Amino acid sequence: MSRVGKNPVSIPQGVECSVANNTFNAKGKLGSLVLPLSKEIKVAINDGKIVVTPLSNSKAARMMWGTTQRLVSNVVVGVNEGFAKRLEINGVGYRAQMQGTKLVLNLGFSHDVIVEVPSDIKVVCEKPTLLVISGANRQKVGEFAANIRGYRPPEPYKGKGVKYEGEFILRKEGKKK
Repeated sequence: MSRVGKNPVSIPQGVECSVANNTFNAKGKLGSLVLPLSKEIKVAINDGKIVVTPLSNSKAARMMWGTTQRLVSNVVVGVNEGFAKRLEINGVGYRAQMQGTKLVLNLGFSHDVIVEVPSDIKVVCEKPTLLVISGANRQKVGEFAANIRGYRPPEPYKGKGVKYEGEFILRKEGKKK
């Protein structure tokens, strides 16, 4: 059984953390995030480290122990460094561009796919075929990247579509004569 929860989370320089009313707050150079805490878990801040402990030995408390430790760690890393996902667009005529706060995707449909970018997420088109999605909240960055990928997932025959950078697409053999 994993004991991820017993590892303390170190607080980097420039990050302020506090615990009040079953919420964990972190403020850093990339903004501030609030994490609601379970009633099964106790979070304490001791000399530059965040320690997560279960209040009982129940199954629910043990399950939330490691989950809460990882969520707290993600919040601390997010306000300090942030998270990023890189998406590659493969296909003839497939491309992306930013127009103000909207992301315009040409993915081979009869129309352009226009996506409103949330205010807490930053999208940069390094090339017309390479998107970098970044932000402080790991869950929102991953969800936004997954939604973009969902418009045209990579297909197994030619590899056309939107994929994560470095993702391996299992290719299939086409028809034979």
